[in-house]
Amino acid sequence: MSDRPTGLAPSRVVAVLGPTNTGKTHLAVERMLGHASGMIGLPLRLLAREIYERIVKQRGANAVALITGEEKIIPARPHFWVCTVEAMPLEREVEFLAIDEIQLAADPERGHVFTERLLHARGRFETMFLGASTMAPLMRRLIPDLEIVTRERLSNLTYAGSKKLTRLPRRSAIVAFSTEQVYAIAELIRRQRGGAAVVMGSLSPRTRNAQVGLFQSGEVDFLVATDAIGMGLNMDVDHVAFAGMRKFDGRRTRWLHAHEIAQIAGRAGRHIRDGTFGVTGEAEELDEDLVEQVVEHRFDPIQAIEWRNARLDFDTLPDLLRSLVQPPNVSGLKLTGQALDETLLRRALQDDEVKRIGRSRGTIMRLWEACQLPDFQKTTLDEHARLSRDVFHALTGKRGRLTDDWFAPRLAEVDRDDGQIDQLSARLAGVRTLSYIANRPDWLDGMKGWRERTRALEDRLSDVLHERLTARFVDRKTTALMRSLHDHAQTMAEVADDGVVTVDGEAVGHLDGVRFAIASGGSALADRTLKTAALRAVGPEIARRLGALAGDGDDAFSVTPEGDVLWSGALAAKIINTEPFSPRVRLMGDLGPQAARDRAQRRIEAWLASEAGRALRDLRRLKQAVESGALKGLPRGIAFRLLEAGGVIDRRDVERDLAALSQVERRTIKAFAIRVGTHSVWLPGALKPRSRILSQAFAAAEPFRARPEGLTLLPGAAPSPRALSAFGVRTAGRWAVPVEDLERASDLRRETKGNLSDEALKSLGWTIGDAKAIWTALKTVRARMPDREGKPVVARPDSPFAKLAELTAPAQPARRKRPRRKTAAAS
Repeated sequence: MSDRPTGLAPSRVVAVLGPTNTGKTHLAVERMLGHASGMIGLPLRLLAREIYERIVKQRGANAVALITGEEKIIPARPHFWVCTVEAMPLEREVEFLAIDEIQLAADPERGHVFTERLLHARGRFETMFLGASTMAPLMRRLIPDLEIVTRERLSNLTYAGSKKLTRLPRRSAIVAFSTEQVYAIAELIRRQRGGAAVVMGSLSPRTRNAQVGLFQSGEVDFLVATDAIGMGLNMDVDHVAFAGMRKFDGRRTRWLHAHEIAQIAGRAGRHIRDGTFGVTGEAEELDEDLVEQVVEHRFDPIQAIEWRNARLDFDTLPDLLRSLVQPPNVSGLKLTGQALDETLLRRALQDDEVKRIGRSRGTIMRLWEACQLPDFQKTTLDEHARLSRDVFHALTGKRGRLTDDWFAPRLAEVDRDDGQIDQLSARLAGVRTLSYIANRPDWLDGMKGWRERTRALEDRLSDVLHERLTARFVDRKTTALMRSLHDHAQTMAEVADDGVVTVDGEAVGHLDGVRFAIASGGSALADRTLKTAALRAVGPEIARRLGALAGDGDDAFSVTPEGDVLWSGALAAKIINTEPFSPRVRLMGDLGPQAARDRAQRRIEAWLASEAGRALRDLRRLKQAVESGALKGLPRGIAFRLLEAGGVIDRRDVERDLAALSQVERRTIKAFAIRVGTHSVWLPGALKPRSRILSQAFAAAEPFRARPEGLTLLPGAAPSPRALSAFGVRTAGRWAVPVEDLERASDLRRETKGNLSDEALKSLGWTIGDAKAIWTALKTVRARMPDREGKPVVARPDSPFAKLAELTAPAQPARRKRPRRKTAAAS
């Protein structure tokens, strides 16, 4: 609504006042574009750049100029001027003039500039001041013919209380009041929520716009910022969370005022979409009265605003100092405190050389200009005062300007894009200072060339800083996946020929057969997100592969000595038992429908069983004969031992059985391809390469591995008989000896009557010592054939049984001694 009385003169002065999200700035821009010419002053260079780019899109680059302390883009005949408040060229007459955030007239540092614009800056036809309603009573007193238009917030703002950083809703802005705190919070959000954009007033417009672009595009859902976002920066924020309630205002650390909280919290909600605000981290809950003030936009009106005499006296240095502290003579204005430029001036006057030079009006004006050099680098006061004096001495020297020799080395110092975020930020601040100097019309030789170079350098460093900020605070892969998962979008999954799986262009893992290996995300959040995306993306492909595996032919499968079952060359399962004719496997991976996984597992087990029947045919035939009862008697016992051992046994273990075999039983043993050697009994068919691979696969759980050729030293824990048989070896002392080598050595030894020749040892890969140890370990007493039926058993004289026989033998009746016949004596 408007309180302007009717019948006023054509020159209209209007104040559009209200809380945030009322469209005040948008209204001012539209009103300006409705005039033939216009100028708008904005509180931040960032906001000025945003408005400039918006107008360029509507009217073209030739129609609009941009003027800030560090940047000037002025076409030949611009119709519209977008400026920071301090840089407004008020000597130019325009039909429309607007000042945004006019309540900053109460700011201790910059307020006097806004007050000056409020009192004296006017458009020929229309002047518009935009700001908070707290300025209304004072503005009525200062500008009697002022028309005040109040605007209501387009959406509701409510208090949401305290939330942990990890529990903040998406599309939240977290506000902190120091660079260190901003970085710490952004780092935490990266680890816990995927990433955050970073916005600070010290960022260049190019870096800030790129960071805001991350948030606006939805690439990240969180924004960590200083209170710079409270100054008209429009973003799609749903919730504002304060990480602290104290800020350093340039002079001291103090609590935020209620209207400052409202200014920042008001960024939540856009147009007619409601917003919320609250606290997070170590910030305490807000007082109920404070919350009520913020929500209902009820604040104490501003009673006085900062003022400083704008008509300075440059006749003498004392006159300049007196004019700076001249008090206002209007109610509602208060003399501002000592600003940075005044502080620098007073410091400069402590230098006798400065006082000597500053005797004329021209040199005093130069000194004041040098003292107004902004401290973008936030250095110490002494350092900034030194730079200001250097500029003054150059401006009052013989050339009357800053020379290339003065400017070029300083630009070269910051013309580097290496280093970390803090180093880049410091260089950018240095570039901003040089840009300010290069944009002064009468300070620098070759101003246009240097202005272009500083701007190009600022753009380059800004891009590098954006990349560094993004790399440090945004996990782009994780945030992209989280966004598609949250939006339930149709993800584009692709499996490359090499098995790399991508989801929406981001690699999430590797698919090998039916096994999916998720890429490491570098954090718990990234791992969870990758797994969720992978389940959604590769689940259908794995289900398809499981079906193909279950229906594939035998030629598609193979097995390795390590117990791996391959399908089309890819690992599909692991053998988990030791019985080749009743195999059990564990299917790789954990994705896919359970029914499909069960079918695939049964198919692999069926193939293994049939492969065992082919590769271990002799062993299987022997097993069937034992189980069916076809083998009886002593051959059955020998066969059972062979089955238990996997195909190779020590002859000494069955020596007595072998000795007791009848001729028919010996033929039976031979019919089942059992070979009886000098030292071993084995199935030669089980030692073929194909058979060994399968046997080794089922013995893979044991650590024992025999060498491909020659002797293998036995480990401390004795291998099982099955493990030895799988490699075609048997034990002989401390060695595992290939069965066939042992039998060949035994044959050679018989031929040479007990000794192996050097050539024989070489062919076996043995040393003389090895041979002696092996023969010693294999020494045995051959069992004798049992005695025939009916023939008494005679124990060996030296055996215990002989002694026992003596003790238990029945007593023999005493033989009566026959009397010796006496012979007749010879007569």
